[in-house]
Amino acid sequence: KFLPAERRGGVATFLNRLHYQTLDATDQAGYEKLAKMVGTPENGLAIFLSTAPSLFEPTIAGLQGAGLTRGNVRIGLEKPLGIDLGSSREINDAVAAAFPEDRIFRIDHYLGKETVQNLLAMRFGNILFEPLWNAAHIEHVQITVAETVGLESRVDFYDEAGALRDMVQNHMLQLLALVAMEPPVSFDATAVRDEKVKVLRSLRPVSSGETVTGQYRAGAIAGKAVPGYDEELGRDSDTETFVAIKAHVDNWRWKGVPFYLRTGKRMFKRTTEILIQFRPVPHSIFGKSTRSVPNSLLIGIQPEENVTLSLMAKVPGLDRDGIRLRQVPLNIAMPDAFSGTQRRIAYERLLLDLVEGDQTLFVRRDEVEAQWQWIDQIRANWQEDGLTPKPYTAGSWGPSAAIALAERDGVTWHE
Repeated sequence: KFLPAERRGGVATFLNRLHYQTLDATDQAGYEKLAKMVGTPENGLAIFLSTAPSLFEPTIAGLQGAGLTRGNVRIGLEKPLGIDLGSSREINDAVAAAFPEDRIFRIDHYLGKETVQNLLAMRFGNILFEPLWNAAHIEHVQITVAETVGLESRVDFYDEAGALRDMVQNHMLQLLALVAMEPPVSFDATAVRDEKVKVLRSLRPVSSGETVTGQYRAGAIAGKAVPGYDEELGRDSDTETFVAIKAHVDNWRWKGVPFYLRTGKRMFKRTTEILIQFRPVPHSIFGKSTRSVPNSLLIGIQPEENVTLSLMAKVPGLDRDGIRLRQVPLNIAMPDAFSGTQRRIAYERLLLDLVEGDQTLFVRRDEVEAQWQWIDQIRANWQEDGLTPKPYTAGSWGPSAAIALAERDGVTWHE
């Protein structure tokens, strides 16, 4: 009913090609029925798995036993790929026993977002930014992924995972890698992922004082009262729903530049953004009375897709008391800039890439394991220090300790 009349016939044709087959992931007979239904597609087959980590291994074994892992079959894997480095390796080993790496597509749907891909276009398609994209000119980087939702339908999964494993291990580290990576030799799967994994391997182990965890309490979102985490869960829990981290990439380009990561549920507003804070000019020619604010680049990923470059400009006037400067934004709203182009959601792009066999926007095994290695070290620190989440009110920007984490360095979170 939501489609124009001229497109309904095409949808009917598509729906007639859909079939539904139930199976028990631990019962080989179900895979045999599935194989019979699928037959032998001449142009290959794409399988997409979105299951609990414990079901990856029996599912792969079932597909292999039914002959559904042959040479023209690709497999897409939805997170979570384990709960730590050890379980991730077990899953990857099970998948690798049936599929070579060039037919494995590990999905991180953030990589399918247009503005995330635009980060690469902006960096490597323009001469403007790359000469400044280093520690000599960038003071710090902020990456924020804030959600207003609570547990929703993911109660048991989220209470086991927490914000660190649910958001930082995958989405946020992928965003960090795209910001920090060196220019790849070309835009293809091997070149792009080679550069990303170099960044992930360069992440410095996080010190105890460089993380803050939190858990939301009852509050209000958009004027509507919402319960606290323990109330939603129905029991007491020490699972973190908020994490802030001061990270460092120890390589030639980024040595000394802190990357501040922040994610949480029941935050003030829903937003995913990257802030590149440039250093101040080395000397102001306009005198001490003129306030100069360092340039910044804000990349909005969701819900608004935009790029805002903040520059200093002269305030109009006769300047009898000296030139006055003011920060002004140069803003590009992506939907307006490409108003005639149909915009696709992330999974449309990624599932089409899976069907066509393009791995550029998928995560390679060595990336996943480098991410888990860094995350496991953080969790080990928490356990050693007996760290428990600090409370924060739903509808806020997280615990006050997260503000202090940045302010110790003279940094204010972008809000």
